[in-house]
Amino acid sequence: MMTRPQASICRYFCLPGSVHGSIPVMQRFLRVLRGAAAISGLLAWLGLSCVAHAQASGPAPGKIGMTFRSFVPKGPYNWRGARTRALSVVVWYPAAADVRQRPVVIPGLDTFELGRAASDAPLAHGPARMPLLVISHGTGGSGLSMAWLGEALAAHGYIVAAVNHPGNNASEPYTVQGFALWWERARDLSETIDGMLADRRLGDRIDPERIGAAGFSLGGYTMIAIAGGVIDVDAFVRFCDATNSPGNCTSPPEFPSLVQDFHKLMREHPEVIAASRESYRDPRVRAVFAIAPPLGPAFPSSSLQRISIPVQIVAGASDPIVPIASNAKYFAASIPGAKLRIFPGNVGHYTFLDSCTAAGRKSVPQLCTDGPGVKRNAIHAETVQLAVRFFRATLAPNPP
Repeated sequence: MMTRPQASICRYFCLPGSVHGSIPVMQRFLRVLRGAAAISGLLAWLGLSCVAHAQASGPAPGKIGMTFRSFVPKGPYNWRGARTRALSVVVWYPAAADVRQRPVVIPGLDTFELGRAASDAPLAHGPARMPLLVISHGTGGSGLSMAWLGEALAAHGYIVAAVNHPGNNASEPYTVQGFALWWERARDLSETIDGMLADRRLGDRIDPERIGAAGFSLGGYTMIAIAGGVIDVDAFVRFCDATNSPGNCTSPPEFPSLVQDFHKLMREHPEVIAASRESYRDPRVRAVFAIAPPLGPAFPSSSLQRISIPVQIVAGASDPIVPIASNAKYFAASIPGAKLRIFPGNVGHYTFLDSCTAAGRKSVPQLCTDGPGVKRNAIHAETVQLAVRFFRATLAPNPP
């Protein structure tokens, strides 16, 4: 049984019956819909827009292919109470120039903008090896909720894999552990990298020396963790006891009892909390792009100062969910060489979600309504430009 908050989110991010995390079910949908805008139809059903509005400088964007994978890690794994015992991953990639990207037209699905993509299309003929980017979604979202960024990056030459974090994604019931054990998210990305490199179809086309990562909201936290930042849960609790900082220390709408549940988990399972003090740095990841990263007070500045890979941070000046002073600005000031882009004015947290139609703005104003003067498509486009420039510079091929 889904909670009311999850049912609300699932209305916009899940297939009927909340099954889009099931790879076999998704594959059946793709086979049925392939002749009539398969992938774009699925994206439309999920309430996601594609990348027609997200152009970046440089060579003209190419065609986009899309497929799904399910990875089962070897050995013991902390599934965080999730029912799905596999990492469900959506993959976008550069497709052959002659594939046909079909527009989506599905009656009755008019909440979000629709887009174009090609289902299981052949990969682009060149280059022989392409960089890999792994993506981490925000609290309660899904890998598909990052389609606007993932597809744009694929159009610019990257193989992009976005994972559903167990117990914290909209395709299955939420769990306390999924929302509370943030540090396990970085391992999800590491396992996704393993799976992508071993993939029979895609693995040989990935350059293992050119791997980066990107994430939004709690996925932005995941970027700091996989880059080498180590949290201090006790210090974070003390910060929250003293300040009760909005965004940092309050329960999200998707899980209203999270603060109380987190304290209960700490009391009853100290062995689980002990894992938070470990490093989840993946040395294969050469650069990270963090959008609206939260939980700044959980990271001692001494830990952030040891991060040695390139970091780009992006946030909105008027973000009420993740205040920039204790998060984006704190990370940028503490991580050596980190770059920071704060979008001025009324750019908030949900500006980094997909753009909405007039119907969407009416039915889900909390997700679709931006501040006065904010043009979400323009923010997406500039964010894509930043990401493309950042990864082109930081994931450039090593000289022979």
